[in-house]
Amino acid sequence: MMVNVTFPDGSVKQFEKGITPYSIAESISPRLAAEVLVASVNDQIWDLDRPIETDCTIKLHKWDDDEAKKAFWHSSSHLMAEALQILYPGVKFGIGPAIETGFYYDVDLGDVQLQEADLKKIEDKMVELAGEKEKFVRKDESKADALKYFTEKGDQYKCELIRDLADGTISFYTNGSFTDLCRGPHLRDTSPIKAIKLTTIAGAYWRGNEKNKMLTRIYGVTFPKKSMLDEYLKVLEEAKKRDHRKIGKEMDLFAFSPRVGAGLPLWLPRGTALLRRLEQFLGKIQKKYGYLEVITPHIGSKQLYVTSGHYAKYGKDSFQPIHTPEEGEEYMLKPMNCPHHCEIYRLKPHSYKELPLRYAEFGTVYRYEQSGELHGLTRVRCFTQDDAHIFCRPDQLKEEFCKVIDIVLYVFKVFGFDDYTSQISLRDPNDKSKYIGSDENWEKAEKAIIESAAEKGLKTKVVLGEAAFYGPKLDFMVKDAIGRQWQLGTIQVDYNLPERFDLEYVGADNNKYRPVMIHRAPFGSLERFIAVLIEHTAGKFPLWLTPDQAVVIPISEKYGDYAKKVCELLNNYEIRAVLDDRNETLGKKIRENELQRIPFMLIVGEKEESGNTVSVRRQGVGDEGTMSVKDFADMVNTECSKQLNIN
Repeated sequence: MMVNVTFPDGSVKQFEKGITPYSIAESISPRLAAEVLVASVNDQIWDLDRPIETDCTIKLHKWDDDEAKKAFWHSSSHLMAEALQILYPGVKFGIGPAIETGFYYDVDLGDVQLQEADLKKIEDKMVELAGEKEKFVRKDESKADALKYFTEKGDQYKCELIRDLADGTISFYTNGSFTDLCRGPHLRDTSPIKAIKLTTIAGAYWRGNEKNKMLTRIYGVTFPKKSMLDEYLKVLEEAKKRDHRKIGKEMDLFAFSPRVGAGLPLWLPRGTALLRRLEQFLGKIQKKYGYLEVITPHIGSKQLYVTSGHYAKYGKDSFQPIHTPEEGEEYMLKPMNCPHHCEIYRLKPHSYKELPLRYAEFGTVYRYEQSGELHGLTRVRCFTQDDAHIFCRPDQLKEEFCKVIDIVLYVFKVFGFDDYTSQISLRDPNDKSKYIGSDENWEKAEKAIIESAAEKGLKTKVVLGEAAFYGPKLDFMVKDAIGRQWQLGTIQVDYNLPERFDLEYVGADNNKYRPVMIHRAPFGSLERFIAVLIEHTAGKFPLWLTPDQAVVIPISEKYGDYAKKVCELLNNYEIRAVLDDRNETLGKKIRENELQRIPFMLIVGEKEESGNTVSVRRQGVGDEGTMSVKDFADMVNTECSKQLNIN
């Protein structure tokens, strides 16, 4: 019997039933077969040796595809597990997924305390095993047999995972002496894994629950070529220099205090000035686009989030309800702003002529993150969203969505995020239980996003199963100066919350209709955006944004009064200037202000005082000559205007 296989270009070829994706690659060219790592069969990722039994679509993935990298790193986690099993007999295994870059495995090593020095030994064993070209062999077992296998092995973590699975067949993968419970897919064998680096050791509670045992989490990354690993390690080294936690401390932007609580940032004066300037920047754009600013409380009745559906979805993972002295009265720290904005909308009747209504808020929200997941400003428990919700008629949806895209793209231009892609996140068609709302509403929402993205010419990727529980979304992925990818900015279409909150408007025919709701946050959150911006710029912010634009430094105490006068004049010209009149050497002042990333150092002495000038030194450039205070102020203001007025 034959099967019809459709390729990405639309061409169809016939093959014998039972042919594998690898054999199909071989039939096209031996080089392709050597480079392909996994395949998509009917949009599901498959092992290359898995037989094809029915007509299907196929796409063959090489290293440059995300799907291939994920399978490569997932296979590498199994290779590391085999090495651990050989080196540490009796080790028990939790989970070992691929992550954005690389992989990890959570393991229980009993009484063994793994040290950084041990990683080289594990790497060497992985290299040895990879060289043996061990096959990744898939086998399906019944749930009972799977449970029996891991019970006999004494691996309670795998047994717990199996008990949570639905009845039916369960897939196993074996490479060498290691067998794991796993959906796959994997590489054909270990031979493509040429370059290996285990990067860090961390602690991780089993299943993310602080009441469970702390396991050892080993992170690693692998590549098909040593040159790729070398380049990655170079980027990793540069990333350490750009770490926003390190630079934020050097620049006195933010801090954390154990007495205040983990994941709760304290904004210092310079950081607060930076944050406020971002709010002013976006506030001006929003005013131009017709947004109305609102403010909502930091807490809300638990019932509000029950109505919205957020409590059912996230209640267990949120900060727990606050009980008041009033019996039965419960409040929650605000985990999101949208239910509050729905309540603002429904305070009074609305006509079709009033729409769209655009409510914007820099709203601080609170979400409980596991302590092991917290990371500087990128993962916190308290953060401020540049949130807005647009209530519009269905016929206005696409136009409004496109306008939000315009705002996001302008933000990216201003901040120099030139390398970005867009991800269209749709619901999982095979598991609709995770989402609320009717199929009809989901189809309309997804269609609006796909059409708007196409109209704007965005480079997009469609991902199933990544939608919010109430609607599909368009997420923006930007690459920073050293090539790392971050998710910044999101736009979501929502037909469901208007139904749950019974939101209405009166149409031209005097009948009542539901508005459509757009959720949008160009920055995402101010905390995360600032963290990414710090690492993108290495703390050298755009001149218009930086907390201090210039520091005035007298070469000796004798010129302190003139330095103070220069500082006051610059502030009158709306230049953010500070005075450094400490009793330190000029060289030390210059070095320390370089560390603060202040764009300009203005050195003043006898010559400058007599000529009413300043000697200008630009960060990263050096001496730029002498000029009057006004000329310097004009130069700074002109440069700031150019940075903000990007076509």
